[in-house]
Amino acid sequence: MATTEVRRAGRKPAQIVDMSWDPITRIIGNLGIYTKIDFANREVVECHSTSSLFRGYSVFMKGKDPRDAGFITSRICGICGDNHTTCSNYAQQMAYGVKPPPLAEHITNLGEAAEYMFDHTIFQDNLVFVDFCEAMVKATNPSVLARAERTEAPRGHIHGYRTIADIMRAFNPFEGEIYKQALKMSRITREMFCLMEGRHVHPSTLYPGGVGTMPQPTVFTDYLARLMRVIDFVKQAVALNDDVFDFFYQALPGYEEVGRRRILLACWGAWQNPDIVDYRYETMNHWGKAMYVTPGIIVDGKLVTNNLVDINLGLRILLGSSYYDDWTTEEPFVTHDPLGNPVDHRHPWNQTTLPHPQKRSFDHNYSWVMSPRWHHPETGQHLALDTGGGPLARLWSTALNGLVDTPYIKATGHSVRITLPHGEKLPETTLEWTIPQWSNTIERDRARPYFIAYAAAMALQFLEQAQTLVRAGETKVFENFQVPDEAIGCGFHEAVRGVLSHHLVIKNQKIANYHPYPPTPWNASPRDPYGTPGPYEDAVQGQPIFEENDPDTFKGVDIMRTVRSFDPCLPCGVHMYLGNGKTLTTTHTPTYGAEHG
Repeated sequence: MATTEVRRAGRKPAQIVDMSWDPITRIIGNLGIYTKIDFANREVVECHSTSSLFRGYSVFMKGKDPRDAGFITSRICGICGDNHTTCSNYAQQMAYGVKPPPLAEHITNLGEAAEYMFDHTIFQDNLVFVDFCEAMVKATNPSVLARAERTEAPRGHIHGYRTIADIMRAFNPFEGEIYKQALKMSRITREMFCLMEGRHVHPSTLYPGGVGTMPQPTVFTDYLARLMRVIDFVKQAVALNDDVFDFFYQALPGYEEVGRRRILLACWGAWQNPDIVDYRYETMNHWGKAMYVTPGIIVDGKLVTNNLVDINLGLRILLGSSYYDDWTTEEPFVTHDPLGNPVDHRHPWNQTTLPHPQKRSFDHNYSWVMSPRWHHPETGQHLALDTGGGPLARLWSTALNGLVDTPYIKATGHSVRITLPHGEKLPETTLEWTIPQWSNTIERDRARPYFIAYAAAMALQFLEQAQTLVRAGETKVFENFQVPDEAIGCGFHEAVRGVLSHHLVIKNQKIANYHPYPPTPWNASPRDPYGTPGPYEDAVQGQPIFEENDPDTFKGVDIMRTVRSFDPCLPCGVHMYLGNGKTLTTTHTPTYGAEHG
């Protein structure tokens, strides 16, 4: 069953050509997209998403000291390692029954805000815009570039570019002004991150129970000085993104169909409210709704639930078309949650990873990614939720919930208003992101700069609250705890590119089971046992082709834009499984060798 309905009727005789891009990602090469394209009807008729690398953390985390989980799982990713540490700490704090001091929560929130600003900027401006730059548009849609040369940029008075083509030229890699400016902004935001979490991207000062950051006043003033250098860049980024994406809708009628899928969005929430959160499972619904990005599952534009307990219990890890054996004949680790609710055998708490390497076959198994799904209790369906690349789901859920109301952010029920103060050049500005009509390529990309603005606005609030505590002498940043003999915990957070959960089972003070679920397994999942394609597959399959090239010179830019709109990233899979554990080769690095210590 396809997740999204077939979009076209009245077809010409098909001219099918197999096209594939493996790897398709620009930051690490684990993701392959295999398609069948009907050039007569200018449409993708089939798509498979495959990952060539195995996720092994759930295997080798067993038996480890649970206090090390944050440091170990940080290494899952060389891009969003801090998101994993933060999420792991949330899960551990639930298991240990410990609540960090308020100042520690603000410091963690400030670090995560800087990470969102850093990662979204470098991804959007230095990677996504390659597909929208002058050089790429000239090579794939020269008529669109010609129109861009004639089209005035409506918001040029904010960002300084006269025409849409001027913006596209500024996107050109390595030489364009926006490309180079984004690199400078990424350096500043990375420095902000390091002030709070010690080291990027694997933080050195985040622990369960608190942080090791020294809360001196200069730490916060140094952060603020850098944040104010970013404020005007963010305002300009929103304006020029809107100009370019609005132009694509106008220049290419029907472009809203590119990457469009049924609205099936997931957000697990971000930034804890120190006044509310206690990390108890029994109160998770209460403190989850107090987060500064509100969790939610959105189906066909409607909020199904914002209850983290319901979200947790609905998680299902299906094998689908992946290279794993089933584990449901084994004893479950957790039969009921702390509220007495039954826990499914396919829930992350009960998953056992049983890898089964095999030849890739698109008729059977073809990926190392499993098929995470959310069981909708009312319909019984296993929903192939996506993250909208992160920002689309976060903004959509927060807007629909209408719960966030801070000095700088206001969720209205249909939009999110973001107020940024006077910067070096531009005046105080209120931006408004409004729930779009579609969940498609353009809207995933458009949401990204708005969420950078959202993160900057929240950082201002966290700074003010942290400085108030420091001035009052409330500088405690760590709470001690004991590791229990047996416990369970779960952490819900937002990695940069979307939902992130960690599930932990402790027995005899050791990790008995541990399963992190980052956003990309949700987005990159293959077809599940019910035949439902994963979000990448569903978004690409059936989308129209607007590129003007014929099959011999075809670049696939519309497909690239769609997959990259999800911010694809599979480093969480970079851990090779060697079957029976046979040592293939032994190498020695003198710098780290014991004999040279």
